[in-house]
Amino acid sequence: MTKTDTTTKERRPLVAGITDTFTADPVLEKQFVYAEKPKPAEPKTPEGDGGKAQAGNAVVSRMPLTTRIRTDFGTALKRASLERQLAGVTPNTLQDILEEAVEPWLRNNGYLK
Repeated sequence: MTKTDTTTKERRPLVAGITDTFTADPVLEKQFVYAEKPKPAEPKTPEGDGGKAQAGNAVVSRMPLTTRIRTDFGTALKRASLERQLAGVTPNTLQDILEEAVEPWLRNNGYLK
């Protein structure tokens, strides 16, 4: 297109696109800028238990564990997890499936009471 082409729109400065129609909550702005944690109005109970599992009435903490397993086991576990999540069946997370599978072995071999 040439300068004499009248089909192009007139160029505006970038600042002209910024409008002051939206005003954010000053408290939220301060929390964001100064990395303050927002205080929840009421405690939430997320579906993920944040590293803690309920075993009866006792709280069981979790620790990270990294290991390598056979490829076919990993593929089957991921597939089982996805299919169970889609079907709404529990346990459906890799963590829960593995815990449910390992616990009987640990009990049978005397490592858990």
